[in-house]
Amino acid sequence: MNSAIHAPSSPSSSSCSYIRPLPCITCASRNFKFPMLLPQATCTTQKMHRCSGGNMEASTNPSPLKNCIVGKYNPGWSETQPLFSKQSLNRHLLPVEALVTPTAQDVSDTPFLGDDKIGVLLLNLGGPETLDDVQPFLFNLFADPDIIRLPRLFGFLQKPLAQFVSVLRAPKSKEGYASIGGGSPLRRMTDAQAEELRKCLWEKNVPANVYVGMRYWHPFTEEAIEQIKRDGITKLVVLPLYPQFSISTSGSSLRLLESIFREDEYLVNMQHTVIPSWYQREGYIKAMVNLIEKELKGFDCPEKVMIFFSAHGVPLAYVEEAGDPYKAEMEECVDLIMEELERRKITNAYTLAYQSRVGPVEWLKPYTDDTIVELGKNGVKSLLAVPISFVSEHIETLEEIDVEYKELALESGIEKWGRVPALGCEPTFISDLADAVIESLPYVGAMAVSNLEARQSLVPLGSVEELLAAYDSQRRELPPPVLVWEWGWTKSAETWNGRAAMLAVLLLLFLEVTTGEGFLHQWGILPLFR
Repeated sequence: MNSAIHAPSSPSSSSCSYIRPLPCITCASRNFKFPMLLPQATCTTQKMHRCSGGNMEASTNPSPLKNCIVGKYNPGWSETQPLFSKQSLNRHLLPVEALVTPTAQDVSDTPFLGDDKIGVLLLNLGGPETLDDVQPFLFNLFADPDIIRLPRLFGFLQKPLAQFVSVLRAPKSKEGYASIGGGSPLRRMTDAQAEELRKCLWEKNVPANVYVGMRYWHPFTEEAIEQIKRDGITKLVVLPLYPQFSISTSGSSLRLLESIFREDEYLVNMQHTVIPSWYQREGYIKAMVNLIEKELKGFDCPEKVMIFFSAHGVPLAYVEEAGDPYKAEMEECVDLIMEELERRKITNAYTLAYQSRVGPVEWLKPYTDDTIVELGKNGVKSLLAVPISFVSEHIETLEEIDVEYKELALESGIEKWGRVPALGCEPTFISDLADAVIESLPYVGAMAVSNLEARQSLVPLGSVEELLAAYDSQRRELPPPVLVWEWGWTKSAETWNGRAAMLAVLLLLFLEVTTGEGFLHQWGILPLFR
């Protein structure tokens, strides 16, 4: 087991059991053709700590500014090329104190609005609202090639495979949704966040319409786009409700937007920008810390509580093969939260793990369930779970964390359990999202090169196709994260067995489609696609 447990910090400590450098997106994403990446919001100074006996040395090395680009959609986007030279980037370094993006200041005066009609599009996953919605929701999820990636030669099997997996998993998923009231509350909560964001923007003198576009259930992104067109929006800020960027969440929604934009003349001419991640914003960090601090007070001995950050996992191949920045952003997010807690004199031990894995391929580790068992064995008695990648309550928080992981914790010897609620409509959080939108407005449709110096303190920006070209220009084929059986004994066997199983499923589906016979046809699964 290789989970990292961070001991409480102490100024007088003579040794340290776990010290690691702050993650650097440029380093973590070294597989990219160029360092323009991404979703990293600010140029941070990477602090390297070295422990030797009773001494700790600290050195600082400025990392290059992550390129941020904005613009009008260009359907003629071609092969990705570097936009800035290394020398040019090095001229625009942020100071050390810019580690956390400051909130917008003086936002009451917004002369840049003019006659434009401003829209904000919130992107989220979506969830089934009734038990009857579960199987079609799962079909939409697994039909997404960013969730189950097939070799291009077998792309025609995407929907049959999605139908097969969704039918197989629907009964168990229905049990989970039944336990939380018969459906996901995600739409209701996202609608509430949209309304609070709209009110907050108007209070800050930005009369904007706010729309909700879900990836896999109603209201679909396509529905939101149609309403945006009907309302005559001329400038659009796209804001995924995922604090950290990942190919499988924000990236999938952006890829869908790319295809929608390409096919619609109105959208091609509409200026837009994307805020791909915002985990490092001061308002978000403080909102999370406020909730953690409040929940800690509910324990008899708050200082002895282990703070347990649980993030939604992604397949390891997404990070190692496709350069997904999710892991690095998640680790830095936890670091920033703990730094803010320490400023408030809260120095609890903490750890980070990843939940919700499925299938035989290897996902980001350590796994949440394994870590809980390990903590129990190590004598941890009080645990506060923090759902770090979720801003709304849904199945992963209400059922997986509150029911499954709590039960596992109690069985493992942990006596006191607590859980930090999702941010929801927490005022500091909503106000900070509004500030992020306002900060991005002057640069909707602008070129970053001419505005680079002026926008160093702003959230990261980029147009849809530019961000996609940055993180996934070649659409590398990855091991699928969702399969239905597992075997093998070693870490490498996990990956290779996953690939072998995928080939077996593809062969089975190919024979079903070409011969018209077999158990899938007998079950009535595949005739829909003939």
